[in-house]
Amino acid sequence: MRKNEINLEDILTDHAAEEDFLEVPIGERAFRIMMLLTLILSAVVVWQIFSLVVLQGAFYDHRALVNMSDPNVQIAPRGIIFDRFGTPLVQNVAAFNVFLTPRSLPADPAARLAVIQNAAGILGLDENAVLQNLSAKDWSLSDRLLLKADVSHDELVALSAANLPGVDAESGFKREPVVPLDFAHVLGYTGLVNEADLQKNPDLTVADQVGRAGLESYYDSYLRGTDGEKLILSNAAGQAQTERTLNLPEAGDNLTTYIDSGLQEYFYNDLQADINYLGRNVGLGIAMNPQNGQVLALFNIPSYDPNNISAALKSPWNPLFDRAVAGLYSPGSTIKPLDAVAALTEGILNPAHQIFSPGYLDVPNPYDPAHPTRYMDWQYQGWVDLYSALAKSSDVYFYEVVGGFGDQQGLGITRLKAWWQKFLLDKPTGIDLPGEASGFLPDPAWMKEVQHQNWLLGNTFNVAIGQGDLTVTPLELLNYICAIANGGTLYEPRVMESVTDAQGNPVVSSQPKVLSDLSSEIGSHLKDVQQGMRDGVAKPYGTAYMLHDLPVQAAAKTGSAQVKNNTETNALFVGYAPYQNPQIAILILVENAKEGSLNVVPVAKDVFAWYYQNRMAQGGAGRTNAATSTISNTNG
Repeated sequence: MRKNEINLEDILTDHAAEEDFLEVPIGERAFRIMMLLTLILSAVVVWQIFSLVVLQGAFYDHRALVNMSDPNVQIAPRGIIFDRFGTPLVQNVAAFNVFLTPRSLPADPAARLAVIQNAAGILGLDENAVLQNLSAKDWSLSDRLLLKADVSHDELVALSAANLPGVDAESGFKREPVVPLDFAHVLGYTGLVNEADLQKNPDLTVADQVGRAGLESYYDSYLRGTDGEKLILSNAAGQAQTERTLNLPEAGDNLTTYIDSGLQEYFYNDLQADINYLGRNVGLGIAMNPQNGQVLALFNIPSYDPNNISAALKSPWNPLFDRAVAGLYSPGSTIKPLDAVAALTEGILNPAHQIFSPGYLDVPNPYDPAHPTRYMDWQYQGWVDLYSALAKSSDVYFYEVVGGFGDQQGLGITRLKAWWQKFLLDKPTGIDLPGEASGFLPDPAWMKEVQHQNWLLGNTFNVAIGQGDLTVTPLELLNYICAIANGGTLYEPRVMESVTDAQGNPVVSSQPKVLSDLSSEIGSHLKDVQQGMRDGVAKPYGTAYMLHDLPVQAAAKTGSAQVKNNTETNALFVGYAPYQNPQIAILILVENAKEGSLNVVPVAKDVFAWYYQNRMAQGGAGRTNAATSTISNTNG
């Protein structure tokens, strides 16, 4: 049989087999499902292509360039911070930082380890610590590890001579204050970017500096410039071929503050000398313009060197803590002007009404009449009215006015707390510095819930004179005094005056912001309180009488707050000048002072005298070098 012939038997056999099958048509639903799946798959593919090419095209183009090149980041200088007269407070100083790039290390493990050991030896680093940092680093955030910042010239020369692959020194900047210590807390400091910074902001590089405290932190987004980047393109053999500049560095914006650097230098040095004379360690000073909230000076003692943070971390006095903004203190007698405003406005006090203080107040004990509870005044006061009570700082007077006693109606804790709140003592002032705290205002409900005790008359007596559980920040305290001085307006304290770009064009500016205006409510009573604070300076019995011979009239209130179970006394001073048209209000605090407020009044006198001679008498002239001032610290 020929090859192409078909046997009849085979044909019949196939036909019989075909008859055993039933043809079933495919339903439309299957076609619809297949079409839907095809459309979905096509959409996913199209979206991925669109995302890679359009949305993330620049990113992958950049990564491709990086894979075939050596990236070279050109660090942008940070903007400069100036005082109110244009005097620079910080400067950018050239510095070199050393980085380790693992992908550029030798392939041989022994050779890689040798490079790391040599680099650690040259830079004075612990080899094991470097290896631990390498293993702990999240390499998805960056492909380099900082070995050491701000290396010395000798270290730089040694690294260059060693020619270690994968170890590179890059030029950059370090931030230095023009005057060390004096401005540390208001300026803050910067540090190289860490992993937490990179997670928050992927645009940063490990060579960038970011603000860590003070103005450097608060205005970091303005001060930090835009880095430049240059790529050195290489061939497959790793040989450099051409350079490609992706973008040029752009300097950060400049920041002008309301800080008077001459005043702050003098104020800081004077208080530091006073603290040294007393053998103490902690204090602070703030100066503000009560007419608008401008911060003229703000500092803490001890201060710290922004380029030696490790030393500050080891200090027992915690110099990194900004006590002026975040410290909580009993205000002592500096709270009495607020008591007076509240009592006068509530109509329970006639400023001419006199109260007798023999140096104590005995409150009858209903359970033991023979043994009354005695509340001490700080000395015998005799008959005092509102003016002399403020000038002498009579405790008994304010015990009775706030708590009530005998025929004298008291303000009471409920109304007193309401007035604390009107003066915003339980809210941050909103100053443009990080980490601000707010005061704590106790009341009967809190004492019952937290202390599991009833609020007693003695508790009201204590808070009336700024003791007990009442605490405020120094900034809140001075801000309320500014409202007393200016007629009843609480302003938001501001450090920044304006931000300008590198070409001098305005970016943002600061304007006075009113937090609360109490002038219509308390204005008619402020003259009496202001007079009492003026008598504290002008009358021989005033606690701030040392200021009476200043060339400018001042008003003041002193305070001594018992702390740590009455084992220590914090000294406080608040005051303003000129009395009729205040231009400056200051606060001084010294922790654990020997003789309470007596220890800080001499510093206040020096500061007011300096400000009058160098600012008021000269019509607000420019910066004066504090070192040339003829005013001396009367405390030695």
